[in-house]
Amino acid sequence: MTREEKSIVIEDLTAQLTDNSVVYLADISGLDAGTTSNLRRACFKANVKLAVVKNTLLAKAMEASDKEFGELPSVLKGNTSIMFSEVGNAPAKVIKEFRKKNEKPLLKGAFVDEGIYVGDDYLDTLVNIKSKEEVIGDIVGLLQSPAKNVISALKSGGGKLSGILKTLSEKEG
Repeated sequence: MTREEKSIVIEDLTAQLTDNSVVYLADISGLDAGTTSNLRRACFKANVKLAVVKNTLLAKAMEASDKEFGELPSVLKGNTSIMFSEVGNAPAKVIKEFRKKNEKPLLKGAFVDEGIYVGDDYLDTLVNIKSKEEVIGDIVGLLQSPAKNVISALKSGGGKLSGILKTLSEKEG
């Protein structure tokens, strides 16, 4: 690979790092061609982009990026694949599901909405991260809950109140 080709790859990686708020680094070494193909298919279905990258080029792209990747460059050893997604937990779910039948991919680290996770131990934590849509749904549900309670109380209380008024008016007459 010439110096010019390397700089083009670094520019491309830097742009992808800048454009994505969810970046996972994984080790998929040792997977045969068929298994790797299955992993790529699983990623595609989950809307996760998977690519194998050279560690040195990725490290330079991380330096060139305006984001702070903390300890993540330290995990760039051996075989590294990068996963991009719009949903914070999507790559973690793909990895976890895939590992039910295979030993790999191993999670090396992740950058999720400014948060940095280093090591495979964080896989379960990352699987449980809620997506933006899930958080918004929870908030909307919480906001609607008090209003629903008030409306149902008024509906049921209104029936009781009108019954009491009717009884009182009948007693007076």
